[in-house]
Amino acid sequence: MKRSLALAASLTLAMCACSQEPAGESVVKIALDGSEIEETPAPTPSAAAGPSACETVTFEDVALTHCVADPAQHRIDMANLGADKQPFGSLGAFAGSVDPATIAFAINGGMYGDDLKAIGYYVQNGERLGELNRGDGTGNFYMKPNGVFFGTGGSWRVLGSNTFFETVGDRPEFGTQSGPLLLIDGKLHPEIQDDGPSKAIRNAVGVDASGKAHFVISGAPVSFGQLARFFRDQLKVSNALYLDGAVSSLWDPATERLDKGRVGPIIVVTKREKAAAE
Repeated sequence: MKRSLALAASLTLAMCACSQEPAGESVVKIALDGSEIEETPAPTPSAAAGPSACETVTFEDVALTHCVADPAQHRIDMANLGADKQPFGSLGAFAGSVDPATIAFAINGGMYGDDLKAIGYYVQNGERLGELNRGDGTGNFYMKPNGVFFGTGGSWRVLGSNTFFETVGDRPEFGTQSGPLLLIDGKLHPEIQDDGPSKAIRNAVGVDASGKAHFVISGAPVSFGQLARFFRDQLKVSNALYLDGAVSSLWDPATERLDKGRVGPIIVVTKREKAAAE
């Protein structure tokens, strides 16, 4: 995964202002140079797909899309390679390989190489396809501690990579490694500023005390600190893991949102009742 991180002098902490946006309102992504980033047209509800698990909110003047996976209603899997053993490469390609009625939403997430194949810790359908990476390097992934989002059945967690290595003995059904952790036991990562100058379209995941997984993708450039505070202050999440930046993409069949872009590993949230009916 190619990422860059520039954390310089701390800026003043912005006061929290979180409110729900009107349903169906489009979110325009703006690049740092002021140009618009190409995105799927404004989403419209799809009765066939049922209600959306995602909503648009505003936090500290930044539009965010917040999607919730509930263990009682959903299961989580990973997807990277198609039937031809080659990476899907985009959410559109993945969407074309499955029945949209079974999908609550899908979002990119996890370390990958130039070939879009997963690297770092990666488990799909109970098969470990990538080893845990605790080495040193440059870029966001190596900003220690990084972490793993993983789970089996309806039990999902986010843990630091070292904690995962030391405490998790059984292989989970799914797992993906990324970094850095935005929140560690309710506190911002020690190298993340309250609102640093590095801002980009970003997405992340965290699991709350009730076991629900919260996925957030920004509609405009956001700092690491802003994203971390949304998880801490609004979602009441203790551990949150940064998934990616710039290429962050979401597929929400219920609203017919299908972001374009080149992606590696994909986190797939499936409807339990649809999966059981197949």
